[in-house]
Amino acid sequence: MRARLERLLGIGVADVRDLGSSHSWTLHRASLDDGREVFVKAAADQAGVFAAEAAGLRWLGEAGPGTPVPEVLGADDRLLLLPWLPSAAPSRDAAERLGRELAALHTGNRPDAYGAPWDGFIADLPLDNTLDDGGWPRWYAERRLEPFLRIGARHLSQDDVRLIERVMAEIEELAGPPEPPSRIHGDLWSGNVQWTDDRALLIDPAAHGGHRETDLAMMALFGTPHLDTVLAAYDEAAPLADGWRGRVPLHQLHPLLVHVALFGGSYRASLVDAARASLG
Repeated sequence: MRARLERLLGIGVADVRDLGSSHSWTLHRASLDDGREVFVKAAADQAGVFAAEAAGLRWLGEAGPGTPVPEVLGADDRLLLLPWLPSAAPSRDAAERLGRELAALHTGNRPDAYGAPWDGFIADLPLDNTLDDGGWPRWYAERRLEPFLRIGARHLSQDDVRLIERVMAEIEELAGPPEPPSRIHGDLWSGNVQWTDDRALLIDPAAHGGHRETDLAMMALFGTPHLDTVLAAYDEAAPLADGWRGRVPLHQLHPLLVHVALFGGSYRASLVDAARASLG
């Protein structure tokens, strides 16, 4: 690994420490000869996953200056390299800044279509990023809900499946006012928000052109520190459409289906509750 890191970075590596594993890859912290620290993801063969993550971070960074994502230092079929981000306790000041920067990410340099020009992944599951310049509701139903409903159906009852299918059938009426595509993180649960001394940075994206309410709903799903502060700053910078809070469960259906696909029936009740709430 040290030799591979040196080839990617063009500098000597003094030390590599193991940090455990996540999904099908391992995590490491490398010290470089120039004093920098680097975060490393490594796997025997994760070309698609690491390529998608690197492409997503770079693409999010194209939204404009101040985008809250780290720089990609290097990537190949076995490694992804990012700057080491020192952790700090979440603060209200950093949360307010995150709300403003997330609003700028979503509304600056918007993409032309929903989806992305690369094969996507969420965790290590394939994610259909087929580009579509039509409306978001049908794209969400066909590219996010239906594929993961097929994968997770073995953990659901027939009534559960029919409930999700009803949401998909009524998606046009449930989705709220039309929104143009935004550059979204796509997997913005609290574990993918890295808090540092003065700001928060977004890591591990499933980035694509999507609906900006999706990122906010994902932040609410598993709890994000100072979320009320983040949302207030966001709404002040880029006001949300009327009724957005009522649409949170609709946007949570996809990540909950992903969790059913990955972890089984333990997420079934949350999925069913969100589907019922989506239908009002």
